[in-house]
Amino acid sequence: MRLLKFALFMRQITRKSPANIDWIQNQGLLAIKLAQIFALRPDIISLEKCKQLQTLYSAAATIPTENVFKILKEKAPDSYHENISWFDVEPLAAASVGQVHRARLKTGENVVVKVIKEDHERKFKRDVRRMSQWLKLAMILSPKLRKVGNPIALLEHVEDYTLRELDLRNEIIGASKLRAIKEELSEDFPMPRLRFPKYYPELSNRHVLVSELIEGQTLEQGIINSNLDWDDLLELFRIHGAFMFGVGTFHGDLHPGNCILDPRGNLVFIDNGAICEAPRKVSRSLFNFFLHLSSGDKDMAFESLISLAERRPRSDKVEEFKRDMHDIYKDFEDLSVGEQSLTEVMMKTVRSAVENAGADYGEEGFPIIRSLMYMDGLVIRTYPEVKLISEMRDSLDEFKSGLKLG
Repeated sequence: MRLLKFALFMRQITRKSPANIDWIQNQGLLAIKLAQIFALRPDIISLEKCKQLQTLYSAAATIPTENVFKILKEKAPDSYHENISWFDVEPLAAASVGQVHRARLKTGENVVVKVIKEDHERKFKRDVRRMSQWLKLAMILSPKLRKVGNPIALLEHVEDYTLRELDLRNEIIGASKLRAIKEELSEDFPMPRLRFPKYYPELSNRHVLVSELIEGQTLEQGIINSNLDWDDLLELFRIHGAFMFGVGTFHGDLHPGNCILDPRGNLVFIDNGAICEAPRKVSRSLFNFFLHLSSGDKDMAFESLISLAERRPRSDKVEEFKRDMHDIYKDFEDLSVGEQSLTEVMMKTVRSAVENAGADYGEEGFPIIRSLMYMDGLVIRTYPEVKLISEMRDSLDEFKSGLKLG
């Protein structure tokens, strides 16, 4: 993406009128990934624009049938061709990187086949390299950008998980890693409703992935159909929060299109290729922040963020920080998500903690914040009347006891 195209892209994102989704998709993979990030930022763009950009999670452009067959012929392993008895030419779903089709094995098992839609890697790396150069210049002109939503760190994060998505074998590896953690925690923190698809590594490679067909609906479909239960969303937070806060290893892109609610009420994590690792210092500090905030102890919540600084600030800076935070969180516990977005408050919190308390979230802290943005956006679109921080309290207490946090 050249500088002029990037300027036009930003115009699409920031203008009051709806963005041209087709134009964004035609600019390449980096443009799509950045638009997906902006879809989580109601503090920067309008909530209506966020909702429009969120369609990029599960409503990406499809590719013609002849292209799919060409990819399968050239890229799929011989074992794939030997074991598939039926293939649905109509795509079941399409995302920025891959496209999914129903299929059936000769053994009778119903599966889905995911294909990488095109050779994105070379152009994506080139676009990232160009943008990195512009951002380095911006960092020189504005050093505070390094700690407040560090754009280079964000770009590196986007590059990392996108390149992992381009090798479909990482989905098998990622699901296996999360499944092992679930089993390890089974006694102290059971997660009976969490499932992962069955994969067929012998029929798959970096370009083509064969996995179990999961019946049910994605959370995104549930939002559209207005049939998601609040208890299901709380259980999602409980499960995902255990990985984020308790372990520090978690699904790095768990947007509503990447979780399926199956007919038995299980939450099935799909697209498990982007597994993120958060430093314990960041995950524990954020956990303690939310734990104290949910119990109404704002001073202790704000102290948890100060612990992210390399050294404690001077007492006058601490007082300045806490005054600022009390303004940000005024009446927070009494306001619903629809009245005050957690995402908007969190971004103000990050800025204040960095500028006034010297906190440093690092690039590894962004995936946790992004995951919380996903949860916030999910609630805003389904149960905007909910006071999210109070609803989180039971899960936070369970994290503290079952995962030995706090």
